[in-house]
Amino acid sequence: MSDGIKEACGLFGIYGNPQAVKHAYYSLYALQHRGEEGAGIAATDGRTIRDIRGMGQVSEALTLEDFGAFESHAAIGHVRYSTAGASDITNVQPIVVQYSRGEIAVAHNGNLVNARILRSKLESKGSIFRTSTDSEIILHLLASSCQVNWLDALANSLNEIKGAFSLVFLTPDEVVGVRDPQGFRPLIIGKLGDSYCLASETCALDLIGAEVLREVEPGEMVSLSKGSLASRRYAPPTRHARCIFELIYFARADSSLFGEHVHLFRERLGQKLAEEHAVDADVVIAVPHSATSAAIGYHQGSGIPFEQGFIANTYMGRTFIQPFQGQRTRYVNIKLNAVPQVLKGRKVVVVDDSIVRGTTTASKMRLLRKAGAKEIHLRITCPRLYHPCFYGVDFQSKEELIANKVPADNMTEFFEVDSIGFLSIDGLRSCARCEPEGFCTACFDGKYPVPVPINVRQMSFEESHGRMVSPLLRKAPAHGSEAAHNYAPR
Repeated sequence: MSDGIKEACGLFGIYGNPQAVKHAYYSLYALQHRGEEGAGIAATDGRTIRDIRGMGQVSEALTLEDFGAFESHAAIGHVRYSTAGASDITNVQPIVVQYSRGEIAVAHNGNLVNARILRSKLESKGSIFRTSTDSEIILHLLASSCQVNWLDALANSLNEIKGAFSLVFLTPDEVVGVRDPQGFRPLIIGKLGDSYCLASETCALDLIGAEVLREVEPGEMVSLSKGSLASRRYAPPTRHARCIFELIYFARADSSLFGEHVHLFRERLGQKLAEEHAVDADVVIAVPHSATSAAIGYHQGSGIPFEQGFIANTYMGRTFIQPFQGQRTRYVNIKLNAVPQVLKGRKVVVVDDSIVRGTTTASKMRLLRKAGAKEIHLRITCPRLYHPCFYGVDFQSKEELIANKVPADNMTEFFEVDSIGFLSIDGLRSCARCEPEGFCTACFDGKYPVPVPINVRQMSFEESHGRMVSPLLRKAPAHGSEAAHNYAPR
């Protein structure tokens, strides 16, 4: 329940399995925490691609019955939260198109920093876009390539885009997974019987009983086909810049990615936080659920007892998923309740993963005061956020970040707490067991690993190209029907 963070999307792909649609469907449930705005599955029988997409969580957007008797051996799936593109059914993925090489579907996790430049260039050459997402740009680049082999065309297209992108593609013949050269977003390879699969997190592979093999390497393209896994590099090795927020917040605690087990990494964050910001207190509590592992770590590092001071309503989505700030704030009181029997008259350390805009954090602290907490000591498992992210996390501008509006010395008064402590960047990096310097920390220190065009804001692409449709349009028709996306990009 972080304060206003949102991140774009979870991916799944599988080839060579007669239960491909079923595995994709259940894997999306495991990835639901990565996006609750929309969900979709595209599947193939080796001749054509069929897709079903809908708004909301997986249970609202899709059913297994949507595919009826369609016999498929390969499928890709996507859960979405928009960071580049309006919140409507048109932008729900996978995107399926038909062009000179046949049908292809794509699902994307990340954000392209040169999206506006590329879209303007493509439109000047005659391309007509159906969506307002940056993901569709990749398909137009692919369709306009002069390369005969589609994987060569894809490699050329990938070298034109800049930013964060993990991608899964589906054709009638194969599933292809791609990761950007810096490795901002995760993508894991698994094996299920004789079939291979791809997922944003290992928890999705665990759910379907797949064996975790390895991550797709930054700058690597992997092709899944019948009984085989092929790999090629499309970009030379470069400095890694894996998103540190994947480990701090986005990923599920039972996942492993970037060479780290998420729960254990967060425990180390809490231990380091207790070392850097010790305090005399009676109890340690977590803001559920992403901060629970870190609160346990703070308890381990400080010796202060850990208890449940907040109870979360598990039937609500995560607050960062809500598209509008007013909704996020209103949902805090619906989602959380403080426990007076744990808090009344006690000095409380409350551990949270981050503070972005500050609005929901203030609401949470008021709940603790109302429950009778004698002292509140707020501890945050990452540094202050001073800089916007252009790689798929919704920190839209410097102006909206609370660290740029409230001086550090005034934060305790602003949040009505007795003390506040943020983990240092060095402390954060020290918790990594695998390549500590290979993470993107631009939101903390302003050092962007991929150059961002001057005056480009993350949401500027959506503001220029976004469009809204009626929220009553919940589910997209199957691909190939009259109302489906029957066009070809140029």
